Amino acid sequence: MRMDRYLPPEHPLNRFYRVAAAVFGACLMVFGVLGLANRVPLFTTDGIDVLGLSSNGLLAVVSIVVGAVLVAAAAWGGPVASTTTAAIGVLFFLSGLINLGLLHTPWNLFAFAMSNVVFSFVAGLVLMFFGFYGRVSGGLPEDNPYVRYRHHEPPVQEDPESVIADERRISELEPMCADELAVAENHATPEQRRRVTADRLEHMRQERRRAYDHYREAGRTEQQQISAQNPWADFQQEDGARG
Repeated sequence: MRMDRYLPPEHPLNRFYRVAAAVFGACLMVFGVLGLANRVPLFTTDGIDVLGLSSNGLLAVVSIVVGAVLVAAAAWGGPVASTTTAAIGVLFFLSGLINLGLLHTPWNLFAFAMSNVVFSFVAGLVLMFFGFYGRVSGGLPEDNPYVRYRHHEPPVQEDPESVIADERRISELEPMCADELAVAENHATPEQRRRVTADRLEHMRQERRRAYDHYREAGRTEQQQISAQNPWADFQQEDGARG
């Protein structure tokens, strides 16, 4: 079963991966183009300053290639964008470690300075966060596409039970939406107004119950429980006690 089925184009995680890869890839390409525009030698160990970082011709070319890979992964989307972003993040972090030991040596092929090392560490961590977000985090919800894929469950949009539940919920909400729209447009029947008023009162009752439960779980006494009609009751009680 292909992972692409679990991450359709409209899925929030898919958009998250694509935007992250595209933005970072475009920034890398700009950095590389600016480096080449300064006609810096290809293999010099004394780079020029580009956007606060040291760069030579080789680093500029590599930046353009890596940026293009990220942009291409963003265009592909789905797990490809996620995996590519995470993998390049790991490479950035390793590059920072390796080039830290090569500073001020003839083997500093990318003309790294300390600012480049810091950038590699930060960029690597950021890219790994974007790439691994929503797939290896703790406490992922049951409808997470990676959780369903690892458990060999069908995608949410293909799960018959989920589809039936969504359709049932939509069918339940449609009449109320029509009633509220009629009330807002001032052409509702008395029955529609009655249903809208009853639904509003039910929501108020549920909110009041939620407030009561919250204060009960917080260890408040019965006299300290807040009233939905008097949200300042606790403060008034405390002021009276101080007085």
